[in-house]
Amino acid sequence: MKTRYSYFCPCPRGLETALAEELNEIADLTSPKTIHVHTQVPGGVHFSGEITDAYRVNLHSRIASRVLLRMAHGGYSNENDIYDMTLEQPWEDWFGYHHTIRVDVTAVKSPLKSLEFTTLKIKDAICDRFRDQFTQRPSVDTKQPDMRIVGFLDAHNFTVYLDTSGEALFKRGWRLETGDAPLRENLAAGLLRTSGWKPGVPLFDPMCGSGTILIEAAQMVAGIPPGMRREFAFEKFGSFVEEEWQDIKNSIRANPLPTEPTIFGSDISGDMVIMTRNNLNKAGIKFEVPLKQIEAQEIKAPTETPGILLTNPPYGERIGVRGDQSFEPDDLAREFFAAFSSTLKQRFSGWSVFLFTADLGLPKLLRLKESRKTPFFNGALECRLFRFDMVAGFNRREAAKPKDAE
Repeated sequence: MKTRYSYFCPCPRGLETALAEELNEIADLTSPKTIHVHTQVPGGVHFSGEITDAYRVNLHSRIASRVLLRMAHGGYSNENDIYDMTLEQPWEDWFGYHHTIRVDVTAVKSPLKSLEFTTLKIKDAICDRFRDQFTQRPSVDTKQPDMRIVGFLDAHNFTVYLDTSGEALFKRGWRLETGDAPLRENLAAGLLRTSGWKPGVPLFDPMCGSGTILIEAAQMVAGIPPGMRREFAFEKFGSFVEEEWQDIKNSIRANPLPTEPTIFGSDISGDMVIMTRNNLNKAGIKFEVPLKQIEAQEIKAPTETPGILLTNPPYGERIGVRGDQSFEPDDLAREFFAAFSSTLKQRFSGWSVFLFTADLGLPKLLRLKESRKTPFFNGALECRLFRFDMVAGFNRREAAKPKDAE
């Protein structure tokens, strides 16, 4: 019987439910099912499974930031307890003294005074264990380590994890270049899921920047897993079996390519349109994703069938690139969003519009009432995904008529 492990997948705050749904979908890829999804906590989801399940989640999860394998969990009262617990773990079963390591610690309500000192104690324990057994120890590399060790402290308990991912999972391996403040890929994937978009439904991003939302959607249409074009830390584990990993990758079945475009993008910047096209190519997209250079105020619905408009509009000073620099940013924002709102009302009847922004006053600028708002965090920045349902103007006028006027 294969060994089962406990895992934790951190994710952007606000996407815990979406990640749990996705993990259950990944669990359905195997028969018998070996992944079991457990509790959601702020900032992530716990699951359990075999070591090959960590391979699967790294390959397929669009929303997780990492896949962390739990090495130990227990109570503590001081740094020496943390050192002792870390020292007891069989690190040598997973990697060797020739590998480089990095240790990171996060804490919520921990009574310990210095996280830096705690980080040092974890690193010392791992190095001491190797030195005791092999007279040699791993080196520290904070930039590009082979192995990342993650400690988590709450008020009473300490958990230490070995990171199976390496680079954060939002780094898909396709991004050639980025625009100003690009949206992280796993957040874009979470926004797509939260919007209810599914392959086949028309999708339009009229302020696409470097194309993150479009590329996540296009890879879903094509059936390309997000981890297909990158490497992972687990490939350096002592227990890693190349054949098992190849079997998992070989089981992927690409989807038939669409014959008619359903994903569309535009941006005011020609450079951004070129960047998006280059990124689409690097991400392995072999079907047409029409892109236009056009101001967001001038757009038209790209399909007769209503769909989903999802975008991360620029806010504050970033709107300054969109028009007359003589305007103060606030005036510019008001003008821009008033014009954009008119476009949405006049040309996007029947569409569901989702705007992801840190500007919590956006509905007021648009003079629209949101039908839903979902809180998210983009890093430490509190954001909202606002939904606006574009009712046809004619229908709205008809609904407002008194009954006896019909």
